[in-house]
Amino acid sequence: MPRFGAKRRAGGTIAVRPPHGRGRNRWKHCGKPRWHGFCTSARDISLRVSRPLVQPLLRRWRLTMREPLRTAPGEHMRSAAKTLKRRLAMPAMALAILVPSMAWAGPAVPDKGDTAWMLTSTALVLLMSVPALGLFYGGLVRTKNMLSVLMQVFVGFSLISVLWCVYGYSLAFTAGNAFIGGFSRLFLAGTFDPATGAFSTIGTFDKGVVLNELVYVAFQATFAAITCCLILGALVERVKFSGILLFMVFWFTFCYCPVAHMVWYWPGLDTAGGAKPVGGLLWQWGALDFAGGTVVHINSGVAGLVGARILGKRIGLGKEPMPPHSITMTMIGASLLWFGWFGFNAGSALEANGSAALAFMNTYLATACAVLTWMSTEWLIKGKPSMLGAASGAVAGLVAITPAAGNVGIPGAFVIGLAVGPVCFWGVTGLKKLIRTDDALDVFGVHALGGVFGALATGIFNDPALGGPGGAAYPGVWAQLFIQAKAVAVVIAWTAVVAAIGFYLVKWTIGLRVSEEDEREGLDITVHGERAYDM
Repeated sequence: MPRFGAKRRAGGTIAVRPPHGRGRNRWKHCGKPRWHGFCTSARDISLRVSRPLVQPLLRRWRLTMREPLRTAPGEHMRSAAKTLKRRLAMPAMALAILVPSMAWAGPAVPDKGDTAWMLTSTALVLLMSVPALGLFYGGLVRTKNMLSVLMQVFVGFSLISVLWCVYGYSLAFTAGNAFIGGFSRLFLAGTFDPATGAFSTIGTFDKGVVLNELVYVAFQATFAAITCCLILGALVERVKFSGILLFMVFWFTFCYCPVAHMVWYWPGLDTAGGAKPVGGLLWQWGALDFAGGTVVHINSGVAGLVGARILGKRIGLGKEPMPPHSITMTMIGASLLWFGWFGFNAGSALEANGSAALAFMNTYLATACAVLTWMSTEWLIKGKPSMLGAASGAVAGLVAITPAAGNVGIPGAFVIGLAVGPVCFWGVTGLKKLIRTDDALDVFGVHALGGVFGALATGIFNDPALGGPGGAAYPGVWAQLFIQAKAVAVVIAWTAVVAAIGFYLVKWTIGLRVSEEDEREGLDITVHGERAYDM
């Protein structure tokens, strides 16, 4: 997910984009024209350098512009101006010939390639929820509750998508304060002008590159919706359908939107106009979260644990067998999650560029590594490698690489993927026994624990010395690790408090849990009046 960007700068500044860099420091300003002896004006020049051949010309340009213009004895100002023109002629002609991407500043137009990539990424993230998450969770419950899980995911995703367009996007991604945005985009007002046919745009991570705002709205909507649906895994087989929908509305409003604003909102994405907006709190700290380690996984994982604690254990847990009814469906769901996650992570670059390629490769690699290490750990401890373990390892790898996808290099992806498998395996075995909570589908052990691990590892492997793209702005391992730890702590505290309030409000009003009779018979028939399987 996006963190930083750059805006056009006036005054004739030439900006050169380095290969990598951290957010707000990605653009280095190489010099301003200094005019001596006569008055003129310079239009803003936006220049992307992609060929080494251009570098000497830029150096020559800077030296020429910085060298004072001296007049010879008897030379007047008009002839001095001619001297300056001759001095600039060759560099200017060479730049015009060799740099076709140089353009006079003007209204930026969304690139069709970037737009196509972002629309594709949005569809891929939608696939992650419907059907991928539904199949993954559904295969892990008993047959009598399969349909209820599909309904919760399907309807929950739709509910949050609507709320996102009504007020969620405005609260998360418009100007406000360090904790929450404003109301300038209620019902997506201002994103399209029917009188002129004009669409609003937002900046990306590169100077002068923009997206249609509605594309960004849709992309972020899928993030908000799947985050709320992830919580369901901790509560399945005993939660009331109306109760969980009401909780989703509360938690989305008071937890997801503020956390997304604190982590991902920066002034470059403001579309509300007016005074210079204030960036989100964790963004101001310099916290790194490329695609949602804190916003999505820690946020939902902690909320799921709180809900499972308040809801109570399933009837018969520990006394009756409760095996997954279809590992086949779980494997299909995990595979579709892996496929869709490329839109989740690589799409968060907001452009079809090298950053997206890095995020794509890191996602691919870390997931494969986590599959192997989870399976190996289980094989070593339990004596047999399981399909469920391999699928769980894939999800753990996807979770851990999410905050790091575009923030670490290939070495970092190797380490994160290899290490998170054993970490999350312990989370769903040893840690789960310690906390004594019926987190039915291990949302906390995989998403929260994996998200914490990935967020902290991002602070380490963003280091250029370890192959990361941190660049000159990287403050050092310990400094960045401390920032990451603070961000993790804030998100854990925020979501724990909001989730507890939300679950208790639902419990004291319309009720949170179905009756014992309904739970024993199964939620498919008692809540929805139909079965997943009619054989």
